[in-house]
Amino acid sequence: MGSVLLGFPTVRGASTAAAGEAAVPVTDSRGRRVLADRHGRVATDLRVSLTDRCNLRCTYCMPAEGLDWMPRDELLSDDELIRLIRIGTSMLGIRTVRLTGGEPLLRKNLEGLVERIAALPDRPKIALTTNAIGLARRARALADAGLDRINISLDTLDDDTFAQLARRRRLADVLAGVTAAREAGLQPVKINTVLMRGINDHEAVALVRWAIDEGVQLRFIEQMPLDAQHGWDRHTMITAEEIRAQLGREFNLVEDPDDARARGSAPAELFRIDGTEHRVGIIAAVSQPFCGACDRVRLTADGQLRNCLFARTEQDLRTPLRAGADDDALADQWVSAVAIKLPGHGIDDPSFLQPDRPMSAIGG
Repeated sequence: MGSVLLGFPTVRGASTAAAGEAAVPVTDSRGRRVLADRHGRVATDLRVSLTDRCNLRCTYCMPAEGLDWMPRDELLSDDELIRLIRIGTSMLGIRTVRLTGGEPLLRKNLEGLVERIAALPDRPKIALTTNAIGLARRARALADAGLDRINISLDTLDDDTFAQLARRRRLADVLAGVTAAREAGLQPVKINTVLMRGINDHEAVALVRWAIDEGVQLRFIEQMPLDAQHGWDRHTMITAEEIRAQLGREFNLVEDPDDARARGSAPAELFRIDGTEHRVGIIAAVSQPFCGACDRVRLTADGQLRNCLFARTEQDLRTPLRAGADDDALADQWVSAVAIKLPGHGIDDPSFLQPDRPMSAIGG
């Protein structure tokens, strides 16, 4: 697969480094190599997809009949995952590991995998992104194994709307998972919500009120072009501006300077509900790209390294890993893959093409 060069919007925090010019040191204070690109960004956040399988069929992710899942023998084993994560944390400056899918709760022995990551010499922060089906009975064990943070996908509080969006009637299971995560101490529990025009966009205020009552942090995310059907349409997407306007009719949204200063590479812009300490996040991934502050790199369940969620190219780590490559050789491949990261996702460019893989096969 060849590289596709795109036009890019102006992005928050982008470096002015010329192509090919190293804008950041190649080692950190401990003398370790870092995952630096030529635009001054350093990847410290590793997103690891554990499976492409899912027990929902959300309309903005995959077709009703599902997808052809990856063959089992192509998936990285637990030992292979741990080795690559160890290389990332001990040799390349990775500080956060987020486990994703598909649905990561479908990965066998997830608790054991979390425990092994937590036992690494350079222990990273460990996070999980999940649809929460089955979480109610596993949240405590995951927290005990070492899980630090959790993000739960929830787009509606209406059972019928949930069934329309997810093509499964499982809202009660998700809500039970939210409660269990909070009770297990996985704070803050973050809720990821995608508003769809004419389907659940009228629920924004109700979702905020529910989040305040539940003591969880709601984050609205613009729908991104990552569906398997390639049916995404920019003109039907609910924008961050629309979300903020809708919430502003009911709440006074306060932009605290401390939140802005602390944002760093976090994708969500936070707004405090006036009169409370509760904050709502809005992730404007499409309309207000934050690519210039991106610190993420992704490993797919079949061992492919992606330097951007929307990348059109991948670096194969599974083949050299299984062929006996040593840690230094694998680390070198990581470094070279991140070095060529493009400045932004280019969604607004007329030549933009969605990734060949859908979100379920890339990992969130």
